[in-house]
Amino acid sequence: MNTIYTENAPKAIGPYSQGVKVGNLLFLSGQIPIDPETGNVVENDIILQTQQVMKNIKAILESEGLTLNHIVKSTIFLKDMSQFATINEEYGKALGDHRPARSTVEISRLPKDVLIEIEVIANTEK
Repeated sequence: MNTIYTENAPKAIGPYSQGVKVGNLLFLSGQIPIDPETGNVVENDIILQTQQVMKNIKAILESEGLTLNHIVKSTIFLKDMSQFATINEEYGKALGDHRPARSTVEISRLPKDVLIEIEVIANTEK
């Protein structure tokens, strides 16, 4: 098992890592909309927060020579399911034509009171 870390994504805010590589799979910890340059949560706007989460995921994948096209499964955690259509559009823009498996769930609260968190599993075979 190899631990993944890049300065281009937010540092872990607890006893976990940005990601772990096991065999041909890379498991990314849930990413929240923290700007890695400032260490702060971006504005309280679902579009901006979704975009930042996808940037963070992309940065971690790129640190391993991967792209968003290597994602095989994602789980999206939303504070408010009524925003599903909006996040679906932003998520789709980030992925282009790539369509990994996905689950989306509404939960009562997320770290730092953000609106969205996304975790992914990627296949490291190129």
